[in-house]
Amino acid sequence: MRTNLIAGLDIGTTKTCAVIGELPEEGGRAARLKILGVGQTRTSGMRGERVTNLEETTASIRSALQEAELMSGVSVDRVYAGLSGEHIEAWPSMGVVAVHDDEVTPGDVNRVHEVARAVALGPDRELLHAIPVEYVVDHQRGIKDPVGMNGTRLEAEVHLVSCSATAAGNLRKAVTRAGYAVQELVLAPLATARAVLTEDEKEVGAAMVEIGAATTEMAVYYEGKLRHVAVIPVAGTAVTTDLVKGLSIPFAEARRAKETFGAASGRFVDPHETVEVPGPAPGQMRHVARELIAHIAEQRLDELFGLVQRELDRSNLADKLGAGVVITGGSAALPGVIDLAEQVFAAPVRLGVPGEGLGGLADSVGRPRFAAAVGLTLWGSERFHQTGEGATTVASAVVSKVSAWLREFF
Repeated sequence: MRTNLIAGLDIGTTKTCAVIGELPEEGGRAARLKILGVGQTRTSGMRGERVTNLEETTASIRSALQEAELMSGVSVDRVYAGLSGEHIEAWPSMGVVAVHDDEVTPGDVNRVHEVARAVALGPDRELLHAIPVEYVVDHQRGIKDPVGMNGTRLEAEVHLVSCSATAAGNLRKAVTRAGYAVQELVLAPLATARAVLTEDEKEVGAAMVEIGAATTEMAVYYEGKLRHVAVIPVAGTAVTTDLVKGLSIPFAEARRAKETFGAASGRFVDPHETVEVPGPAPGQMRHVARELIAHIAEQRLDELFGLVQRELDRSNLADKLGAGVVITGGSAALPGVIDLAEQVFAAPVRLGVPGEGLGGLADSVGRPRFAAAVGLTLWGSERFHQTGEGATTVASAVVSKVSAWLREFF
């Protein structure tokens, strides 16, 4: 029996998440993606969103996907994988073509896209996306779909996104060695925005801010279109590193303290509460004020939100965010993050949690840390509706994995 299975794979610096969904073929575009399984594991072999140890990254990918397959009771053979990091570059590009027969056809649209994409990339650059922003027909702007319109000149503004070809190649290789194929590499913040922003928010203006481990990713929408993308090299790991220095404890203990006792403001903890952390001698423990942990985290997060605000100002979109800012990602779960962000942005801020429009085990992914993986699965469901590709059968998954295993070892 044929089953339309779509898998999203979010490979972060500290965790790898996999989500498997099913999209009924007879349901059309209105069909709800049914969440079947979720897998999560600690990431090894990644630093700054780049593969630094192929074997360890491969093991993390395999573990997360196998956990999701076990939970769902199905197998997949390909994934939509997220990609991010400081190597990402994004910029607008224009294309102009003459319209044949005085009426815009799909062929004209394809040609104007080709012109807009025809840019010179560096030797280690790969074009990841060319996302249409708007079309102009005979100087009439703001057109979303020009097909069928009368005119002699068609212009297109597209948002181009490129990445390091080496980083993309190593990520594909790790997924392949784990026994899966990469259906498409997707810029992670675009996928995350798909999971946590509503269409109304995109229309009136909204900024999605995902606080990961190594990087903070932004995607800004206005009038329903992507307007700006940025990756900021400060995120949750910076808070952990500050706790290492401020509390004089090992990195693993600092991460545990952040996740267990952390807060984005001292106002959210009892000023008299103390917690145990490792002391200077092996096996020795000491008490520190929980308020100190919150103060250290608040200083770094305040700096991070300041960098986000600077990026919004630079994009000239800060005054177009009618829906405000939506914060998601693992570090967004710290108590007080939303309140601190509202102080910095002076705008409405809410927590971005995936779940809208999902069926099946939607509750199992209803946390900020699953936003990217869920978004990648939703991205895959849209691709399936557009192209008819992306369907996977259990039998083909088994054959694909055996073939991958044979290629790797023989």
